[in-house]
Amino acid sequence: MPSGTPTLADDVRTLLNLPLSTALDVADDGTVLFGTNTDGTSQLWESFPDGSQQQLTDFASAATGRYLPGSRKLIVSSDLDGNEHHQLYLLDPDLEQLPVTGLAPLIDDPAHIYQLVALDAHSLVYSTNRRNDVDFDLIRRDADTGAETVLWSGGGLFRQASASPDGRFLVANELSLQPASTVLRLLDVVAGQWAEITAADRPGGYGDSYWTADSSGFFASHDAETDFASLGFFRVADRSWHRIVEEPGVNVSLALDGTGRRALISRLADGKTTLSVCDVGTQTGLPVLGPESPVLFAEEGYARGMLSADGGRLALTFSAPTFPDEVFSADLPDAVGVAPIRPVQRTAAPGREIAARLPRARTVRIPARDGEQIPVFVTDGDASAVLSIHGGPESASLYQWLPRNASMVLAGHTVVVPNVRGSSGYGRRWISMDDVELRLESVKDLVDIHAWLVAEGIDGSRVALYGGSYGGYMVLAGMTFHPEYWAAGVDIVGMSSLVTFMENTSAYRRAYREREYGSLAGHRQVLEDASPLPRIKNLAKPLMVIHGANDPRVPLSEAEQVVAAVRANGSECELLVYPDEGHGLSRRKNQLDAYPRAIEFLRRTLG
Repeated sequence: MPSGTPTLADDVRTLLNLPLSTALDVADDGTVLFGTNTDGTSQLWESFPDGSQQQLTDFASAATGRYLPGSRKLIVSSDLDGNEHHQLYLLDPDLEQLPVTGLAPLIDDPAHIYQLVALDAHSLVYSTNRRNDVDFDLIRRDADTGAETVLWSGGGLFRQASASPDGRFLVANELSLQPASTVLRLLDVVAGQWAEITAADRPGGYGDSYWTADSSGFFASHDAETDFASLGFFRVADRSWHRIVEEPGVNVSLALDGTGRRALISRLADGKTTLSVCDVGTQTGLPVLGPESPVLFAEEGYARGMLSADGGRLALTFSAPTFPDEVFSADLPDAVGVAPIRPVQRTAAPGREIAARLPRARTVRIPARDGEQIPVFVTDGDASAVLSIHGGPESASLYQWLPRNASMVLAGHTVVVPNVRGSSGYGRRWISMDDVELRLESVKDLVDIHAWLVAEGIDGSRVALYGGSYGGYMVLAGMTFHPEYWAAGVDIVGMSSLVTFMENTSAYRRAYREREYGSLAGHRQVLEDASPLPRIKNLAKPLMVIHGANDPRVPLSEAEQVVAAVRANGSECELLVYPDEGHGLSRRKNQLDAYPRAIEFLRRTLG
């Protein structure tokens, strides 16, 4: 090879070095708050309307944040080395020497978790497990005085909350004990009373809630009554739900501006999104969505965004399998619903041309053994293949940029990104098809994908499994329950035993993991029967295991016990442990160490 010619390892490092940028908020003047990992961990930056940029934070660990409405002050959230004990900070860019390397936390309590769930111009609402380490309470804190009010101390784990514009009500979104479900609680601030406005014993997942301008009710997408998520409206006066938008095979959601009069509508189907903007009116006591202006992009992909408080600006993140995550924005006209919206790109990673040269992924439905259809994204390569399996399991692979998958494509493999049964985004029926006793049905989907690959011309002896978190469990399960199909596996922060995982995961997570996998008290044998570790003698092919030492979700012990067992069998097993990481690798230096080694491992084992 001529001197200076890039090697595969060089190109993989180039891909992994591409910074990813994510829109977090947008001010009324068009300033965009975004996160980017340009310097190795994701930190906060601002992009101003004139195109200039400014770094706000340079914390030791990743940071995220949101503006206080109507202000340049922002609430910053960060943990320590992936331990997920997030602390909250107030940053005023006009008073600090930027970028800040540290701030005094609003509450100095690193032993517990503080998660921002709602924010307005005068106060923030956060959830914290400081009372007993397990249950999360809701606390409102005055942004100026620091005075705290306990809103809820009845236990649970909260996703989001939203206050009505008139200050009378607060709706909170809490995980329920039904699989892939949440429950909504409504607080009457004046009366000081909470009401459960959705049934905790009924399956149904509710998205973020947004109040209309007149405080008469709020929008929330949900699948409690439809297979795919429809857009509903809850009217406070008579405690009634009304379906506003339902589209077969499409998950519809909405985000409002701070006035409650303008909406950003998102439609998700097959891992791809389309966005549009419309105005919100009222008719016969219910909200009415006006004509929509589509948000246009040059290609299909996945986008998520937000509106400024006054509804005049749009900021969003766009990503596709050959387009690394970048921030876009648009100035919105006074009247939407007439012309398309063409956002302007606000960030651009240097060297991203290598991503554009990769082959495009195609969407395929693979027939399963029982007549079901498994949705997958396939990027064609040589006669070897890697199945890249998402975590969750109540999650999904989207039609977006994933540098690890791109690296495997660059290495020449055919890369298959499946949404096996149990994945979200394909209807409540599909997400429920791996619950508790059905756990191994999702593992059998991998075998069906293998059969399809062989029929497509792939060498069946050159197929590997690759996955993180629940995807790591799927790697180990595939290689122990169906070992004859797989040539190698890469397990990243995966569970090797569902029993020991449940016993050792963080206490505040256990109940919500049991709703999906089964409980230690009631389903111990089910958990044992679905665990790879008792069948580890079946795992005779090369295995690589990658884990963070501070993982609060899947403890390091899950990796250590499977590595010890595989090595005791005399099989090849490499373990990479990173002391400054938690559930996955967030630091560029660790990614650049682990992932190129994983690519070389796959090239060697698959030929």
